[in-house]
Amino acid sequence: MAATKLIAMHQNKGRSVMRCLKDRTDYAMNGEKTDEGKYISSYQCNPELVDLEFAQAKKEYLHKTWRQPKGDVIAYQIRQSFKPGEITPEEANEVGYETGMRFTKGKHAFIVATHVDRAHIHNHIIFNSTNLECDRKFRDFWFSGIALQRLSDIICLEHGLSVIPKVKPSERQRRTKYPERVSMRDVIREDILKCLDQKPADFEELLKLLQAEGYEIKRGKHTVVCGKEQKRFIRFRSLGEDFTEENLKKVIAGEKEPPEKNEKVPERKEAKPEKRKFDLVVDIQEKMAQGKNGGYVQWAKKYNVKQFAESILFLQQHDIHDKKTLDALVDGSSAKYHELMKTIKGAEEKMAANKVIKTHIINYAKTRETYIAYRKSGYSKKFFEAHRDEITLHKAAKEAFSKLPDGKIPKVKDLNEEFVRLLSEKKAAYSEYKKIKKEMRDYQIAKQNVESFYAAQQSWDIEEDMKKKRQQER
Repeated sequence: MAATKLIAMHQNKGRSVMRCLKDRTDYAMNGEKTDEGKYISSYQCNPELVDLEFAQAKKEYLHKTWRQPKGDVIAYQIRQSFKPGEITPEEANEVGYETGMRFTKGKHAFIVATHVDRAHIHNHIIFNSTNLECDRKFRDFWFSGIALQRLSDIICLEHGLSVIPKVKPSERQRRTKYPERVSMRDVIREDILKCLDQKPADFEELLKLLQAEGYEIKRGKHTVVCGKEQKRFIRFRSLGEDFTEENLKKVIAGEKEPPEKNEKVPERKEAKPEKRKFDLVVDIQEKMAQGKNGGYVQWAKKYNVKQFAESILFLQQHDIHDKKTLDALVDGSSAKYHELMKTIKGAEEKMAANKVIKTHIINYAKTRETYIAYRKSGYSKKFFEAHRDEITLHKAAKEAFSKLPDGKIPKVKDLNEEFVRLLSEKKAAYSEYKKIKKEMRDYQIAKQNVESFYAAQQSWDIEEDMKKKRQQER
């Protein structure tokens, strides 16, 4: 499902149009949020020069029409947020591009930036308020937001995604609920408590346990720590009074009770994809229960018949004549889809491991001479402090090598060749994956439409029988 919102982007006071456009587009295309620009697409514009091109279109509009803009709207943004675990970044970007194209009817240049830095994947679709011909402006009509949400729902259904169910105004709440955000400090506190549970002998052993958890430690006037997802080091005292160096040493020595676990910190779990639902037919019974008249019921019936006719045509084209065959095709395509998905994920995991070990090999080679000198110094503390980073990288590389299955360090050349092979396998599997995905979706929609039609047909028959009985009683 996708929660979609249309936002007008205004020119800030005291700032040029180009500067305002650059600020908005730079945020949308932030490399940390889009996997270094991997999930950015565009229509009729260059993402790297989008602010310049949008501003130039506005100058050309003024030159052509001699009409001064009435307001300060310079662009529009469509925010499209998806349910966690339901969609891949590639598909989200595809859905965003299709949404931008169909909403603007291809008359406005736009960019699509898919953010993957949160639990919920979401799109930032920014389109120019001036059209491509530079003779008109986008008109934000009264119910444009509703029209956009409806269009987004249709596109989601076409891609096999669920949609947000409609509710009465009195029962409305936030359309999408996202997981509670966990601060990095909460995560560090949690990991420190886990390390304390292992009963370290002293503070130095506690630091080693934290390093084993993936943290980077630096010693100086103040001991600082940096997690995997952090950019900066932080002091222990910034974690709170209970987590200062002094108090942690007292806890280890038994002079102080360990800090209480923060119950508000939820466990970090990967979002699991949910089973997708297809809602392609009108629920006649539900609409009748809401008090709709007979004319509406007739329209709903026709709508269902139309959907059914399209599915029948699809079944005829694929030579499907019974439910058993259709069920087998649905199950077969679904099994193949999940198999390809598993293959792609496996290739990605191997590629990630390949990168890690290659980095360790390079670091080992770069820091080897420094570590030899460190060993010759008799493991001098002074030498260690002067070359802390190099020695730490060397030790990390040696530890990684010790965990290799056969204990043999591969060659960088072999790793490069393996990476190219895995990338090729992933691309081939992904191409087949997209094909099977569409095939599976088509079969599932056909099955759902057939089942829904016969269920509605049964309801219609019961309704007609009741009408006949009432007429006979009169």
